[in-house]
Amino acid sequence: MCFASPWRALVAGLCAIGLLGSCSSDDTTLTVFAASSLTDALDDIIAEHVAAGGPPIRVSYAGSSTLAAQIIDGAPADVFISANPEQMDAVTTVIDGHGAPVTIAHNSLVIAVERDNPLGITGLADLERPDLLIAIAAPEVPAGDYARRALDAAGVVITPTTFETDVRAVVTRVALGEVDAGIVYASDIAGRDTTDADTAAVTAVPLGHPDAARITAEYPAVALDATNAAAVDFIAFLGGPVATAALTARGFSSP
Repeated sequence: MCFASPWRALVAGLCAIGLLGSCSSDDTTLTVFAASSLTDALDDIIAEHVAAGGPPIRVSYAGSSTLAAQIIDGAPADVFISANPEQMDAVTTVIDGHGAPVTIAHNSLVIAVERDNPLGITGLADLERPDLLIAIAAPEVPAGDYARRALDAAGVVITPTTFETDVRAVVTRVALGEVDAGIVYASDIAGRDTTDADTAAVTAVPLGHPDAARITAEYPAVALDATNAAAVDFIAFLGGPVATAALTARGFSSP
């Protein structure tokens, strides 16, 4: 990244006096900031990349809006992978010297309900039922924005019981029985390990409206400094067949 910030100055100062033990690996370790919905797939991809001779990679997973704000404030990241183009634009309009963003995957929306769907939820229209407790991601988070667009497309009006900081927290709320349903990505259910407690406790219900079903999430990725060869190589790997296969296996669709 080609600008100074209080965050970067603080990190540099702490490194200089030896208070950050990880500073010595900064020259060889890539730091990736990635949307939380990518957690399982990206962990798989990183393992493949490192096995193929790539450098060590540390990842920070969170909602894209949170990550974008941290990067803009100067958090030392080499690669950013967002769950929507808007948060990517927020970063790339501020940071100079980045590479061209590359879309690596898409994702569809589903309704997460308790396994076996005891309340008989069949689509978005059912979420208007006053007896239901519903979770969605916060409006500033891509998953929350996509959920709002889907509801608007279906002409459905709901009052969520809770807004979560990222989409995986929505799945957890449903799995714990704290809410009856939540709008999540297909990959949050279909692409997670069956041994995962949250995944085992929920099932996916289609949105049940053609216009809503056409709304899909887009995942752009960028090297934040185009002169960082390792970051640029990782972006190329993300767009390659190995990464695409890993994403597809986790419930994402090809870009």
